[in-house]
Amino acid sequence: MDVLEADVVGMASRAEEMVTQAVDALRLVDADEARQVLDMDDEVDRKEMEVETRCLRLLALQQPMASDLREIGTIIRIATDIERIADLAVDIAKIAMKLDAEMGTADFVDVPLMANVARQMLRESIHGFTNKDATGIESVYRLEERVDELYRTLRSQTFETMLESHDKVVSAGWVLLAVHHVERIADHALNIMERVYYMVTGELAPGEIRHA
Repeated sequence: MDVLEADVVGMASRAEEMVTQAVDALRLVDADEARQVLDMDDEVDRKEMEVETRCLRLLALQQPMASDLREIGTIIRIATDIERIADLAVDIAKIAMKLDAEMGTADFVDVPLMANVARQMLRESIHGFTNKDATGIESVYRLEERVDELYRTLRSQTFETMLESHDKVVSAGWVLLAVHHVERIADHALNIMERVYYMVTGELAPGEIRHA
């Protein structure tokens, strides 16, 4: 279990690094930096498979108790969320490469600001996982609300750019997609915290109950 937990933390750290670098590549329209994000994706994919294999081996050979079963199931699902965060970072990096090829820009909206909040959500969720502490869930919910607020703001600003600067319509379309990817990263970070809440308490998280 200690090895599994360490693997999950390592995956999350790598995925966060990918998000940081992808958004930086988008801000700077730097295709070389974006390609580095693509190169990192294989490592996260491989680690997810290792985590899943290790979890299945534990289930098959160790006959874990109920609390351990919850943790193993949580680890599998968290690893999947982290892998999807990494995939979204790759998608943002590819948008940076598109902008570079088309000599576009992304400086008309503050994508890094929104990404910083999403990254904070991921860090707090992983902190809850490593400490088996679900008390941070309300903080993560508040951060999600901030991401949703920024998403609406950046989307409106992007539409305004499309209307006012016809030469930026193509770039704005790509940036709008990148903003959506950041919003999805935040969703996966919230998923992780809600899975931690279930792992610790054996109950659905408050947000899951509200949306049931």
